[in-house]
Amino acid sequence: MKTTVEIPNEELKQLIEFTGAKTKKDAINAAIKSYNKQQRLLALSKKLGTFENFIDGTELDQMRAE
Repeated sequence: MKTTVEIPNEELKQLIEFTGAKTKKDAINAAIKSYNKQQRLLALSKKLGTFENFIDGTELDQMRAE
C-alpha cells in the first residue's frame, strides 16, 4: 500500500543506522515489524500466570529427564 507521510529527517537517519537498512523503505518496514513483534510479545506477557495446569521449569526438567 502506498502512503505519503512526513518523517523527521533525523529520526529517519537514526532508524536507517539502527536497522542497517539500505533504503528508507527497508528501514521503515523493519521498524514496523519490530514494533508489531513488541506488541505481540506484550500481549502474550499479560497472559503469563493465567493458564491453569501449565507446567513450570522444574516440571519440564523432570519430564525431559524421564
